[in-house]
Order: sequence, then C-alpha cells, then structure tokens
Amino acid sequence: MAERHIHSDLEYRTALMALLIGAALLVVKFIAYFLTGSAAIFSDALESIANVAAGAFALYSVYLAGLPADEGHPYGHGKIEFFSAGFEGGLVLAAAGVMAVKAIYSLIYPTPIERLGTGAAFMALAMIVNGLLGWMLIHRGNISKSITLVADGKHLLTDAMTSVAALVALAIVYWTHRVAADPILALLIAIFIARVGYSLLVDSVHGLMDYQDVGDESTIKNILDSHKGKDGKSPRICSYHKLRHRHSGRYHWVDFHIILPAWWDIRAAHDVASAIEYEIEQAIGEGNATAHIEPCVDGNCARCKAEPSH
Repeated sequence: MAERHIHSDLEYRTALMALLIGAALLVVKFIAYFLTGSAAIFSDALESIANVAAGAFALYSVYLAGLPADEGHPYGHGKIEFFSAGFEGGLVLAAAGVMAVKAIYSLIYPTPIERLGTGAAFMALAMIVNGLLGWMLIHRGNISKSITLVADGKHLLTDAMTSVAALVALAIVYWTHRVAADPILALLIAIFIARVGYSLLVDSVHGLMDYQDVGDESTIKNILDSHKGKDGKSPRICSYHKLRHRHSGRYHWVDFHIILPAWWDIRAAHDVASAIEYEIEQAIGEGNATAHIEPCVDGNCARCKAEPSH
C-alpha cells in the first residue's frame, strides 16, 4: 500500500469516530421524532441523515487525501477534500429544502406534539454530543489543515445549534400550548442550515477553481519582500514577479520568478532560490515552492550596484 502522511491515520480515526457517533445520533433523533411528532425534531433528524452521508464521504476523502503523490496524480490527492466539502454542502441544502416543505405542511395541517419531556431529553443528549464532536473535528482539522475535518466539524456544530432550536420549540409548545411554534422554528432551522450549506459549497468551488488565499498571499509576499533590494536580508534578490499559489486540499503549491544579478553562476543562483523556497515552505505548512531564476537587466538596480561584477 502507498505510504501515507504521518498525521493521516489520526485524521482517519477521527473521521471514523465522527461517522459512527453520527449514525448513533441519527437513530436517537428519529426515535425522538416518532415519540413526539415534532416538525423541529424532524428537521434536526433529517439533517443528521446528511451528516452520516457526508461523514462517509469525509472518511474516504481523509484516507485518499493522506496518500502521497504518484505517477497518475503528481500534485497529490488533496483536492478530494474540496469535493467532500461540496458534497456535504449539497446534502445540507437538500435537507434544508425537505425541512422547509415539512415545516410548511405542518403549519397548514398542524398535529399535536406528545411526550415533550422524553423528546427534549433525547435532543439535549444529541446537542451535547454533536457540539463536543464538532469542536473536536474543527480543532484537529485546523491543526492538520484538513478541509474535510473542518467542514464536517462545522456541520456538526450546526447540527448542535439546530438541536437547540428544536429544544426551544418544544419548550414554547410546552409552556404556551401553541403548536404553530414548532413548525415555525423548524422553518427557521431550514433557513439557517441552508446558509451553512451554501457556505460549504462556496468554499468548495473556491478550492476547485484555485481561488487565491489572501492569508497565503500576504505570508509569501512578506517573505519575498524581506529579501528584496540591497537592504534586504540574506540571501538578497533584485526583485520578484509572477507569484502564483494554490491549494490542493491542505497542500500548497507556490511558484514565482526571482531576479538575480546577471553575472552570478548557476550554483549561487540555485542556492538562493533553494533557501527562499525552503523559507516559504516552512511558513505555509505542507507544500512545495518553486522559484524560477531570471537575470537582472535593470541598469539602475540597487541590488546589482551593491555587488558589482568582477
């Protein structure tokens, strides 16, 4: 089997745990729905179906993203993580649509809600577990730069928030006996998670379209600027241009052109390029930086004048 990244096994176990717990909570929520008949609980349970389906895809994505580059995929397999985030976003949007339809139906044809205490207890359990699990996934995802784990964690935190809304709906019905409060809260839940699904889709499209990361742009430019000119830190360059960078999942690809004195030999120029490439790679995390070397043709270049040719 192909060699995997060091951190990928921990991510895989985390994703597997999230999937198994999500499946268990799905059962809990549907039990709560069948006991109560609450539209708000139905909305929350429906989102859990999306959680489990997305969790299964996330598990595969984490495994595949952890594999190193090979002959068929010289840039690695990291972009599967963007597909995973997009798949999850699409499921969330679909679930939001079904929730909205169910909520509107319950508004038009209201039904009594039963066993409020039991339903509330089930939902409180689901809320606590999802909240803790979501926080853990985001935390581990940020450490390992796993877009898949972060997206799954955000979805679970959203699920915990919808559980809170479902509990609020049950409380309102219990204290006011206004059954309409339940589908109204369910409709609000549908609108809220639709926004989350849309956000996940946008992030996925940005990644697949190689959208320039503002944070990476600032980090890389700061490094290159620090080496530029006669007053720059060693190794000094005349200037740079054609900076480009993109993500392949958590992996960064950076390329740029650096301008060096025209009389330098190849070895000296290569050493400067390698030093700056290494500095950028250390700053951005997992990634590969490639510098293209060009001779300086600026007769007034302060960097060249500081080290005249011999």
